[in-house]
Amino acid sequence: MVTFSNTDSKQQIFNTVQSYLDQLGLKVVAKDFERPWGGFFVIDETQARKFASHFFPGIEVNDLKISEKLSPKILMVQPDKRLSWQYHHRRAEIWKLVAGEAGVITSETDKEGELRSLEIGEIIRLNCGQRHRLVGLKGWGMISEIWQHTDANHPSDEDDIVRVQDDFGR
Repeated sequence: MVTFSNTDSKQQIFNTVQSYLDQLGLKVVAKDFERPWGGFFVIDETQARKFASHFFPGIEVNDLKISEKLSPKILMVQPDKRLSWQYHHRRAEIWKLVAGEAGVITSETDKEGELRSLEIGEIIRLNCGQRHRLVGLKGWGMISEIWQHTDANHPSDEDDIVRVQDDFGR
């Protein structure tokens, strides 16, 4: 179990999460702690089954696949920050609040819905094209995420983000 203190620095938060992932035997292949909303850890795609069995127990990895490719990540959202109001053309996503606190806004249109606080362990499924936004609440939030690529020959990437609105002008 991972816990955060409101007095921990951003670096301490990310070090705690890195240690936790190391203890689980998950290999971080990329990370970015410089996002204006927090940051993320990209897990080796060959460990998608291990990642899914730990963070999404009871969901068979084959039930997660839309095409043959899955990409696991850990998202870290800072208190009082929001990711862009966005959607994707080439992926669906599944999220689970692992630690801390966070909220989510979803909609089938460009109009934002209501902010809903997530409970620890709660799973959210986001369809390809569904608008969504992860929101930091009063403390840090740690979210396990799997990108469910809809086309294995043209997998989604960081460029497959259509930003409808963004607090950071991206």
